[in-house]
Amino acid sequence: MDDILLLTEKVRNTLILGESHFREFKTALEGRPENKKPRLVKSICADIGEALVSFANADGGAIIIGVEDDGAITGIPHSEDDIQTMLNAVNTHVYHNQQLPLNNASKLELDGKIVLYFSVNKGTAMIYQLPDGRCVRRKDRSTMPASVNQIQFERQEIKSREFDSQYVDGALVTDLDLKLLQGIADQYIKGLSVERYLQQIGLAEYAANGLRLKRAALLLFGNDINRWHPRCQVRFLKVNGNVIQPAPDYNIISDDLVTGNIFELVIKAWEHLRSYLAYKTEFGANSQFEQKYIYPEDAVREAILNAIAHRDYSIANAIEIFIFNDRMEIKSPGALLSTLTLKNLYELEGSHESRNSLIARVLRENRLMRELGEGMKRIFHLMQEQELARPELYSNGLWFRVTLFNKTMFSPKEVEWLKNFDKFSLTKSQKQIVLLGIGDKEISPNDIFRALNISNTETEKFTIEVTTLIGLGILHSFRTNIEAKKIALKTKKNKKDIPRYKVKI
Repeated sequence: MDDILLLTEKVRNTLILGESHFREFKTALEGRPENKKPRLVKSICADIGEALVSFANADGGAIIIGVEDDGAITGIPHSEDDIQTMLNAVNTHVYHNQQLPLNNASKLELDGKIVLYFSVNKGTAMIYQLPDGRCVRRKDRSTMPASVNQIQFERQEIKSREFDSQYVDGALVTDLDLKLLQGIADQYIKGLSVERYLQQIGLAEYAANGLRLKRAALLLFGNDINRWHPRCQVRFLKVNGNVIQPAPDYNIISDDLVTGNIFELVIKAWEHLRSYLAYKTEFGANSQFEQKYIYPEDAVREAILNAIAHRDYSIANAIEIFIFNDRMEIKSPGALLSTLTLKNLYELEGSHESRNSLIARVLRENRLMRELGEGMKRIFHLMQEQELARPELYSNGLWFRVTLFNKTMFSPKEVEWLKNFDKFSLTKSQKQIVLLGIGDKEISPNDIFRALNISNTETEKFTIEVTTLIGLGILHSFRTNIEAKKIALKTKKNKKDIPRYKVKI
């Protein structure tokens, strides 16, 4: 009985929170508002299978049947046999012989109405498919089609992917920072207890011997973090020069370490790093000299947060930050996941994959992390805004590295070229487009999208910058959209890869 009460409360809390990347509501009714009738059972079962497969292929989640999109409880007016058929959809509406990482498939009564609650964990052992072989995946509030290859991952990733969701024997709630946790629980839902919050967010479950904590709870909130992870740390190495020299010319002039649970580490790492960041002096708008960071503060903070959130915690190494004279390297344990490529990240497609889905969820819902996949885009954008060189990304079988440079993004040749347009006071984005035209080069729309570090679906910024440069007489359109379309069809190329513009001095 206690379990039913706990689950009922959990479902009510889910309704308060609304639909999201982790939650979906589905009605059991159809028709006009004044003449609602029960939906077909096979249609509801298809919804259940599709939602659970998409959640399992993403970061886990829950679907509630008998609830409208706005959270209103309208119930399930079907027979008991039909309801049992719906509950069995977890088996009948998944690809043959696949078993979902199911948490719950329960019938509940809320406000006198019957609802069904289903929840799954993030899948780590396989890619899940629908009965017809299709593969879908949750992205924000939508279920999107995906290929098995797209979300296929190497077997060696399984350990790292499930590490934060493993239960830890012997861990107690008193091993956590209860003051911090209560504050976070109150922000989540006012008055929610620490124990209920941990269950609601998926960091703990009640078992026969009491509340069992997952490793993510200890990594995020542990009091004595060294007891649970020997290298929940960030190491800072200041190098005198641009290359580390071997003895006797060893040139690392400081080597410091900060340790703490993830919430502490986010704060400590940033505070410690600020003392290492070089300054530059500029003449400010108030006619006074001002000291500013060479690196954009938010870009550095975002890079540290990404390293802490997405590192491989199954590897007992610390995050390492090397501060050279000309650059900063942020190196985190664990290779880039096989479902991502450096090309995806460089093209700023918003590609995302949570190695630590529970950790990422808590950081995201506490607004420490941005929308899924937005961190890398923000780093690139902030560096470009400061006219600094493009960040460099690297991954091998053991670690992933982000390098931020404190040098201008423009080469001497590019600086000379831009002098031709000094009188126009071009923005950074406009300079990036103008640079494409060096040597009378023809420019395609996709060249411009890449130069602006935006995807080719973000047409508003593209249109504003191109229209402005054409109006200034700098950018010249030598080929119409229709002409580009004909060439694309003839050459079997993307129309946006066909050159259409040139720069005029």
